[in-house]
Amino acid sequence: MGSGAALERSLRLDSPVNVALTLAPLQRGGSDPCQRRTPDGAVWRASRMPSGTVTFRATQAGRNVVDVRAWGEGSEELLDGFPKMLCLDDDHSDFVPAHPKIAEAHRRFPDLRMLRTGRVFESLVPAVLEQKVHGIAAWASWRQLVRRFGERAPGPAPHGMFVSPSAETWRYVPSWEFHRANVDPRRAKTIVTAARIADRLEEAVGMNRVDAEARLRSVPGIGIWTAAEIAQRALGDSDAVSVGDFHLAALVGWTLLGRPLDDDGMVEYLEPLRPHRYRAIRLLEVAGFATKPKFGPRTAVTDHSWH
Repeated sequence: MGSGAALERSLRLDSPVNVALTLAPLQRGGSDPCQRRTPDGAVWRASRMPSGTVTFRATQAGRNVVDVRAWGEGSEELLDGFPKMLCLDDDHSDFVPAHPKIAEAHRRFPDLRMLRTGRVFESLVPAVLEQKVHGIAAWASWRQLVRRFGERAPGPAPHGMFVSPSAETWRYVPSWEFHRANVDPRRAKTIVTAARIADRLEEAVGMNRVDAEARLRSVPGIGIWTAAEIAQRALGDSDAVSVGDFHLAALVGWTLLGRPLDDDGMVEYLEPLRPHRYRAIRLLEVAGFATKPKFGPRTAVTDHSWH
């Protein structure tokens, strides 16, 4: 793996940004082959831009300063788009939460930004893998498939980092490889179907929220939860709520009301926060406020690889 010459960019911003917290939702588990946070605080990510593969290393050089180094054919494109990726053009001055916990979280983390990678299919695959299974199992499937079919990350990336496979590669992953990676036929079919129309899905980047969700949900197997998970990462959607999540409604209810909610109740309760419902949830998460009582054993990890 040749390192090549690095391109560098230092972003000096008008307002603070926490690059590690902002990029954190892109990491799928502690051993994600596509993203790593090293002990020095740097965030490393391997990605696939239209112009080619790229590895970047982002570091916090000050509250308002982010240094980025990039390697690979997609370096220049990545660096040019990095401010937009961190949603630095996002005007959220109308976000004035009334609930004291959300307001306090916002006060503590004014530097938390939304995410807009612009890479729809790259966020789609791990989101589909996480459908209706334990996160531990989904992350293991992601690691196995990326290491098997992806490419080594360009540049001096930490050991074991890969760029996730292209849509064209995902189209031809054999069914038995999905099976070996503990991915059931339904999720495998959704990924392959989406890969066939990946170019049309990428067009969601330039659409409004409603049209983008409709485009994503045009794929059989992608519902409201998966579309929201994609929009949160690829489209910078500050309002995308993961309705249908196994834990989210109860978590929101216990955190904000001291009692559980179902999905309908959560949606109704969060309505006054539009268009910042996801922003509010993310703030509660990073502030450590999002908690609920533990009533029983954790959800079992389902193994699809042997039946």
